[in-house]
Amino acid sequence: MAKVLVIAPHMDDEVLGCGGTIGKHVNNRDAIHVIIVANRVYGHKYDAKKNENERSHVLKAKSILGYEDITFLDFPDEQLDGMVQNIIIPLEKHMNKLKPDTVYVPFRGDNNQDHRAIYDAVRVVIRPGATPFIKNVYMYEISSSTEQSPPLLGNAFVPNYYVDISDFMDDKLKALSCYKTEVRKYPHPRSLEAVKILAQKRGVEIGFKYAEAFMSLRGIWK
Repeated sequence: MAKVLVIAPHMDDEVLGCGGTIGKHVNNRDAIHVIIVANRVYGHKYDAKKNENERSHVLKAKSILGYEDITFLDFPDEQLDGMVQNIIIPLEKHMNKLKPDTVYVPFRGDNNQDHRAIYDAVRVVIRPGATPFIKNVYMYEISSSTEQSPPLLGNAFVPNYYVDISDFMDDKLKALSCYKTEVRKYPHPRSLEAVKILAQKRGVEIGFKYAEAFMSLRGIWK
């Protein structure tokens, strides 16, 4: 049984980036823990009632995907890039408590500054000397952020690791549909149709019906 940690900047990123993979881990009886780093703001303003509603969405998505453990760090949305050191401290605490062997993190070149900040914090936390228990680290893509980065070399998401989610695509879409405030209409990349199309594209790249794609940062076979 693997111990898996998914670190998501916002509520919905865990489903967009690796919802099918989470389902596959659950099916394999792996232990899954999801950390949601930030709360939600609307129109650049925090609203506690709306944020609680959003949290109910993530809990519904969690029940569909079937994993057991989730932690909300409740850092302020749209401000994570200014508090990377503050994020490192609780992530270190949870990392050393959970001791996962597999970690999923957002892509370093995302167009969202919060996503980039989480990657910057995590890469410090998962230094090999500090986390010898971690065998695998994967960066995931997030629809409406990863593909919308400027066309610069450092922003290119070049997957080298694929997960066949053909048996879990329906659950991914059902989980995503729980996010009533975040799902958009097609052709927005965060629409249900576009998310399915991306999974088809990733599947075609590797010979599956549906796939999620990742960039491997660490792979250790002991």
